[in-house]
Amino acid sequence: MAKIQAIRGMNDVLPDQTPVWQYLELTMRELLSAYAYSEIRFPVVEQTQLFKRSIGEVTDIVEKEMYTFEDRNGDSLSLRPEGTAGCVRAAEQHGLLYNQTQKLWYMGPMYRHERPQKGRYRQFYQMGVEAFGMPSTDIEAELLILSNDLWQRLGLGEFLTLEINNLGTAEDRVQYGNALRGYLLEHKDILDEDSQRRLEKNVLRILDSKNPDTQEILKGAPKLPDFISEASAKDFETLQTALKGVGISYIVNFGLVRGLDYYNGLVFEWTTDQLGAQAAVCSGGRYNGLSKQLGGTDTPGVGFALGMERLVLLLEELGRLPEEIGRCVDLYIAVVGSGVQIQAMKLSADIRRVLPELRVLTHCGGGKYNSQLKKAFASGARCALILEGDEELAEIKVRILDDAGETTVLGTPSVCDWLTKFFR
Repeated sequence: MAKIQAIRGMNDVLPDQTPVWQYLELTMRELLSAYAYSEIRFPVVEQTQLFKRSIGEVTDIVEKEMYTFEDRNGDSLSLRPEGTAGCVRAAEQHGLLYNQTQKLWYMGPMYRHERPQKGRYRQFYQMGVEAFGMPSTDIEAELLILSNDLWQRLGLGEFLTLEINNLGTAEDRVQYGNALRGYLLEHKDILDEDSQRRLEKNVLRILDSKNPDTQEILKGAPKLPDFISEASAKDFETLQTALKGVGISYIVNFGLVRGLDYYNGLVFEWTTDQLGAQAAVCSGGRYNGLSKQLGGTDTPGVGFALGMERLVLLLEELGRLPEEIGRCVDLYIAVVGSGVQIQAMKLSADIRRVLPELRVLTHCGGGKYNSQLKKAFASGARCALILEGDEELAEIKVRILDDAGETTVLGTPSVCDWLTKFFR
């Protein structure tokens, strides 16, 4: 019988990898707490219409990548391909958006049926931040400052570049879209297949085309800034002034449009040249009107999401992990002999009570002294307690797990005192 394997593009995170994820998650949680953002959790399965109405039906995500199925009631459901739509749905459904401002964050798996490659998987993890009820540029600046703070805490700041653009209002987008479409229709026969398909319903996405011939055609196309309203252009200038004021460098990229239909006004990406073709690590922007589009109140919104797999790759490949990340055990308790198991359990409990931050691994399953000592070294622990005896506890020895291998005999009452001094 063949072994059952994981689904392609849906990866296991093994015990030797989870400390990196935990470090990243803890850093994010601490930062978001410092900014007074509140966590929200919502389902991984939603009605398919939620994503069709928010992301846009003529997008790669909806047309090609969503995991969509009918449940037993015949309802069309989809695994969430991104978090913003679900967050807006949840906030609106539970009355969080009516005459209120909200600063929310979430973390969890998303699903897209893409070709798996380094840093891009079919089940992937995102941390998202969304702010509602604030139409001004100060909240946009705060989100960019927050994300920049995260890179600094992770030691990645020098490897990431901020790219920003202004899509203007919904009306600006319509006017520009019409002008761009008119120009591209004159060159339709030489556009790539995807661009031809996007001409009618998603023309701005053609600006993102990776086809060099299409990019050559776009050099003569109408330019987005020429269609931006005065008020929207002024807001964009105000944001840039704020970024300069706090010392955040950026590049204005007029070709940056983002792949989701709900964006208007500011869009941005943090990119890197350290991961090959997968340049974007964090992306976001403003989406005023999305809540109303989904049947709720007309609430301003802005947010971003970052790919956690890509950040894990960056941290590992650039060597930006603290030394203690690989250490899962501080103290190893070896139990040698047939009569000391109960004493070892009691001692372990006492140590965890007195030193709750200590990671204590108590050996189970018996074995000879040398075998257990090898396991103690392999665990990465800084020291080992060795309980050795037969019917009654004979002695407790502490062994420093370094090249010197210093060993000291301790009495039971002095164990916690010795450990307190050693680890603090």
